Amino acid sequence: MKMTPKLATLLILAALVLLAPFLFPSNFYYRVGALIFVNSIAVTGIVILTGYAGQISLGHAGFAGIGAYACALAPAHFGIHPALAVVLGAAISALLAWLVGRPILRLKGYYLGVATLGLGILISMMLNNERQLTRGPDGIEVPELGLRALLKGWGLDLTNGQFWYYFCGLCMILGAWLALNLHNSPSGRALRALHGSEVAARTVGVDVARMKLQAFVISAVYASVSGSLLALQNKFITPDVAGFMHSIEMVTMAVLGGVGSVLGAIFGAAILTLLPQVLTVFAEYEQLVLGLVMMLVMIFLREGLLPSILRKLRRKGE
Repeated sequence: MKMTPKLATLLILAALVLLAPFLFPSNFYYRVGALIFVNSIAVTGIVILTGYAGQISLGHAGFAGIGAYACALAPAHFGIHPALAVVLGAAISALLAWLVGRPILRLKGYYLGVATLGLGILISMMLNNERQLTRGPDGIEVPELGLRALLKGWGLDLTNGQFWYYFCGLCMILGAWLALNLHNSPSGRALRALHGSEVAARTVGVDVARMKLQAFVISAVYASVSGSLLALQNKFITPDVAGFMHSIEMVTMAVLGGVGSVLGAIFGAAILTLLPQVLTVFAEYEQLVLGLVMMLVMIFLREGLLPSILRKLRRKGE
């Protein structure tokens, strides 16, 4: 079998998911690993929107909030199984992205960023203010997914942390596979064409408006699924999941690792998720050190960490 970049990326991700637990000193790290995978799913959606299509969103956490609260509210009010609530949240996010994306994706540059930021803030405000439904800032409990008990019945007894580590890892690999397939498809080539130049893409027959909307909807579904997984594994969720800072974290993770690369963006998600754990030794200087690290990367490694490192290694090999 020929080793293609897509196959190499998937094998690397699968190897990391399977081999990393051998280095874990305690079960706590299963929880950290699951959080990395959840963030990686959201960041993969940012790669499709920003890395492929060249569009920016500063309100994507709003879709994560929709996915999270769908898992909390749909089972409680409509008796829907939490697994189906994940699908429901993704469908609502896709519909909202389609409705809102049609007008706002006509904007460009920072106008588009501000418009998406406004969308994210509106969703966050609604989750905070609708106390009768969402319990506001106090948060709301999320029911069990139930798959761990099913696996136990089949003879596979995993702790809660282990289950969510492997389940979220599998979801991350599936999301990466779909994004890589899109990259190599005619639609993916059309998205990358409009990233380079919308005028040139339109000249060769690309429906620019439709392709922008398609990327926005797909990335919204990724964000929604990440929010659902976060809610289900925590069994509790607050409106912070849809907050402005969560949106900025998503974009920063993608840019830090390399927004044009699925593997690079996942690498950025891992780094930015792990850094706060490592920087706790700096106590009150944690945010300062974290900001300094990101500034240095943006100044000296503009393509992102992973693409820049790989480029330097190739040059040494030559």
